Amino acid sequence: MNQIGHRQTDLAAITAVLDRLTDAWNRGDGAAYGAEFTQDATYITWVGTLYRGATEIGAVHQALFAKLLKGTRLATETLDVRFYGEDAAVVITRGDNYKKAPGKPRKVQTYTMARCADGRWRVTAFQNTMHKALMEAISFRLLPASAPAAQR
Repeated sequence: MNQIGHRQTDLAAITAVLDRLTDAWNRGDGAAYGAEFTQDATYITWVGTLYRGATEIGAVHQALFAKLLKGTRLATETLDVRFYGEDAAVVITRGDNYKKAPGKPRKVQTYTMARCADGRWRVTAFQNTMHKALMEAISFRLLPASAPAAQR
C-alpha cells in the first residue's frame, strides 16, 4: 500500500474511534467510552478537571451519564487531522452535548491519537475548551491583529 493508501486507512481508523466515542456517549456507556483511550491517557474537561487513564475516564463518564449528562447526546465535527509520523495524529474537533436538538457547538477539542501495540488507534490525550465567542469578539475588536488570519 502506498503512503496515500496508508493515510486513508489511518484516517478511517481514527474516524472510527471518534464514531465509537460518540456512540458510547449517546448510549450512556462509560466503559465503552473509556475503552477508546490508552491506559495512560490524560483527559482535561472544559472546566479544567484532569483525569488519567482509560479506567478512570470510563468510570467518571459512567457517573456523569447516570446524573449530570443523563440522556445527552454528542455532536462532533472534525476540523483538522494532522499525522506526526506513522503512529501519532492530532485531531481538532468542534462539538457539544445536547438533549433535544444540537445547537451551535460551543466547544473545541484536541485529541492526540496514538497507534497502540495492538495496531488500534486510541486517544492518548484529550483537551476540551469552551469557546467564549463574546470574549473572542471583544479581543478581536480591541486588537484586530489577534484574530486568526482566516477571520481578518
